[in-house]
Amino acid sequence: MEYQERMIREFGGELLTGGGHRILFLSVIGEIEGHDVTGERVKATRYEHLLPLLAGAQDDASIDGVLLLINTVGGDCSCGLAVAEMIASIDKPVVSLIIGDSHSIGVPLSVASDYTIIAPTATMLIHPVRLSGTVIGAPQTFEYFKLIQDRIIDFTAGHSRAPKEELERMMLRKGILAKDLGTILVGEQAVEAGLADRVGGIAEAFAWLHSAISAKKGE
Repeated sequence: MEYQERMIREFGGELLTGGGHRILFLSVIGEIEGHDVTGERVKATRYEHLLPLLAGAQDDASIDGVLLLINTVGGDCSCGLAVAEMIASIDKPVVSLIIGDSHSIGVPLSVASDYTIIAPTATMLIHPVRLSGTVIGAPQTFEYFKLIQDRIIDFTAGHSRAPKEELERMMLRKGILAKDLGTILVGEQAVEAGLADRVGGIAEAFAWLHSAISAKKGE
């Protein structure tokens, strides 16, 4: 009980017990904070908080599944990928619901789950890896960014229906943002691109999760 209260108070998580199943609810909101600490006025989700909570969900036999609520502008790529890998390695049903935005490193976070639902007006943004908004032209920096970029594309393609070639095309396409590269997908467009499984909301997320848990338990 003390662990659950601390989880809710400090990390925005909650253990839900409706529908006959125990579900760990986690919110990924704002910027994904990594090795660099964001300012006090920046809303952020710390990856060092998410990792132990996800590990606990896997190790706790009383938890049947995980619901991730995602509304993020992106953040630290390396740390975001670490969280995505952790999500993908959980052998219990995991559903992600994009309720606002899933931008940048938020894309692999969203597709790391077993099933991805996106709200009708929510968006997914794919763009090249940047440093403070600008890609530095030094060869060493370019090669490093390219390595991270390839890791993101490979992970996203491996955990979604989106082909690698199409992800690369969307990432490097001249987008809506002025003098920028990338692609913004809204609701159904993300489903058509293979980055989400369906358009919906919290009801659809719970319906899928309870069904998946029941199937896994043979109920």
